[in-house]
Amino acid sequence: MKKVLLTLAFAGCALLAADGKAIFEGQCKSCHGADGKMKALGKSNPIAGMAAASVEKDLAAYKAGTLNKHGMGAAMKGNAAKLSDADMKAVASYIATLK
Repeated sequence: MKKVLLTLAFAGCALLAADGKAIFEGQCKSCHGADGKMKALGKSNPIAGMAAASVEKDLAAYKAGTLNKHGMGAAMKGNAAKLSDADMKAVASYIATLK
């Protein structure tokens, strides 16, 4: 019985895990493009293939309001504010896979 409960608990956690691709498609794709290669509002550098750690660091700084790359701080702060730490990690990992 104990093994069954542990298995169900782990399965439930997996279902609750953030989905980086879904987050990207819901919040990032409109400005950065489906492949992350578009300059957001014609200002930013493409984000496709950025290192996950860099994306995660930037998102945290945008959320805190301490980063304003390419004059995009206000727009990115609004988007990053919606993300939990797990969401930021998941979407950063997904962006790193875009080539």
